[in-house]
Amino acid sequence: MFVRLCKLPEKTRSKYDLSSLKFVAHGAAPCAPSIKQEMIKWWGPVIHEYYGGTETGGAVCHNSAEALLKPGTVGKAMPGCHIKIVGAGGESLPSNEIGEVYIRNDSFPKFTYHNRDEGLTDAHRDGGYVTLGDVGYLDDDGYLFLCDRAKDMVISGGVNIYPSEIEAVLLEMPGVKDCAVFGIPDDEFGEALCAVIEPEPDYPPNTDEIRAFVRRRLAGFKVPRVIEFSDNLPREDSGKIYKRLLRAPYWEAAGRTI
Repeated sequence: MFVRLCKLPEKTRSKYDLSSLKFVAHGAAPCAPSIKQEMIKWWGPVIHEYYGGTETGGAVCHNSAEALLKPGTVGKAMPGCHIKIVGAGGESLPSNEIGEVYIRNDSFPKFTYHNRDEGLTDAHRDGGYVTLGDVGYLDDDGYLFLCDRAKDMVISGGVNIYPSEIEAVLLEMPGVKDCAVFGIPDDEFGEALCAVIEPEPDYPPNTDEIRAFVRRRLAGFKVPRVIEFSDNLPREDSGKIYKRLLRAPYWEAAGRTI
């Protein structure tokens, strides 16, 4: 919704009186730092962000001043909440190292998954920590930064690539209304990057322009190899893009599952 608001013409934006806005909270999906900064510039320092899940409740949060100080953060742990980053071998990782994010909320009740007890083994760690399946890191000041969903991470030629970083860049490009980036099968590298772009109808970009735009801002291996266009990206009821529907045909065609 922030992306759509930011793409409104300046004439539309300026005709509304926003002085009554005192507190705006958002969460449930990644927000590119550039979009957050533009919204704060427009609406003022009234925007707050939270991160958590059904299994944990709200876990971290931050205000507008913190968003500008720590671009891209989802915040610091709320009172009674604890965050740790866990490596592939189950070890706790130090600051600035990327791993799976685990949360413990002292005031939140224990839970079970309906008809899926095995899911608890995957989600829980010793001490009551729970993972929502996100990958990220804590900086030296204890602010949490999310890289992506663990299941959305792309491993291409042995390199971990986080699609949300590429999506954030694409959303800054004129002519891109929305986008989704994900991994598809590749015989040489294991996975390759694919981007599906929902273009603005008035001035849609072409594939060469898109690749050049990303290449100027990110490393070459983060430039999508395959670029497709869609007038309407599939969405869940919550409004999130349903990446699984976009990925599935590529993997099924290769005789593999995702």
